[in-house]
This record gives sequence, structure tokens and C-alpha cells, in this order.
Amino acid sequence: MAAVELKNVIKRYKRGREFVEVLHNLSLEVPEGEFLALMGPSGSGKTTILNLVGGIDRADSGEIIVSGEHLEGLSGGQLARWRSHNVGFVFQFYNLMPMLSAAANVELPLLLTNLSRAERKRHVAVALEMVGLTERASHKPGELSGGQQQRVGIARAIVTDPTILLCDEPTGDLDRATAEEILRLLTDLNRQHKKTIVMVTHDPKAAEYATRHLDVDKGSLILRRAA
Repeated sequence: MAAVELKNVIKRYKRGREFVEVLHNLSLEVPEGEFLALMGPSGSGKTTILNLVGGIDRADSGEIIVSGEHLEGLSGGQLARWRSHNVGFVFQFYNLMPMLSAAANVELPLLLTNLSRAERKRHVAVALEMVGLTERASHKPGELSGGQQQRVGIARAIVTDPTILLCDEPTGDLDRATAEEILRLLTDLNRQHKKTIVMVTHDPKAAEYATRHLDVDKGSLILRRAA
């Protein structure tokens, strides 16, 4: 069964007086449990794909079906609620709130749910344990290394137990050794916890951790290899 389906998707952005087509009748299927790496030059449409799959942006035409939901038919409010339960985002620069502790940062997505304070606390503890940061729960981002901050970002992404993780250059701001630690963590989440992962990366070594690798070139997909 497919976790993600894009069918003949077209996406345009307005630049000045003109519309530029970023994705051209793009179709993509990501099976449940796959770890997919998307590579390609800047401006090729990689992050646009992530934004469409995550419901952050909308296509101009075509169908986007994620976890069985047709996203094009949802209102803004419905899309926000759907996103909070089904998708976790991991960013290159972590996007943590500097004045909040690691635990408080991880808890943020849960504030959109109906969970009690005690239930939120339990979910946060589990997520931090999964990324190996239980002892750093009270530390603020400035007191953590880059790798630890990214682990907090991953804990925040998984705290609602989403089926899909969307990772935009998750190792782009890390040294090689730390990057490999993060990639091993993502691999564990994929293999052991059955998370479907779509990762955008410029790093061929990072892409090797994925089970499938596609290049995005000028708004179209090019199959390169499968593991």
C-alpha cells in the first residue's frame, strides 16, 4: 500500500509578473515503510515535493494522497489537523525555540491535540528516550550540540507518532560523524518503528542510507538506483 501518491502534479510559483512551473505533471508513489531519498540541484523542486506531501503548500493541479487522504479536498483547518496527526517534519537548521527546554520543544506539536498534560509528558519522555536524550530534557538548545539539537528536532517530529517523516536536509548543518549518527537514527525509525521517510539531501553518502534514491531535475523525477 502506498503511503504517498502524487498523480500528475503541477506546481507553479509567481515570480514578478510571470508564473514559473516548478513541477511538471509529476507522479510519485512511496510505499508504506520506505525510506526514500530525493536528490537534485537547488531549485529542482525537491523541497516543493516535501511541502506538498506535508500539506504546507497546495498543487495547482493533480492529486496528492497521503495516508489515504486526498489533500486537495481539505480546507486549511482540516489540513492543519490532518498534518498534526500524520506527518512529522525534520529541518536542516532544527527550528527549535531557543528559550524552551528540549522537552518543551518536543511537546509543541502535542499542544494541538486533546491530550492531557500528563499524557503529553509521557509522549515527550518516550520520544526523547527514542533519540537518546532523556538526560538532556531540561537543557535549552544553546546548551546542546548540533547533533543533539537535531535529535530534539527528530523527537519533536515523532512525538505524535506520525506515519510519515519528511526530512529536509537533516544532516546539512552537521559534521560527517554526527551526520552519520542522525542517519542511523532515521534508519532505526524506518526499520524498527516502520516510519515512512522522505528525505531531501544534497549528500550522496546520506542518500545511501535510504532504500530508494530518486533524482529531481527541473521538476521531473529520474530513477537512479534501488538498494
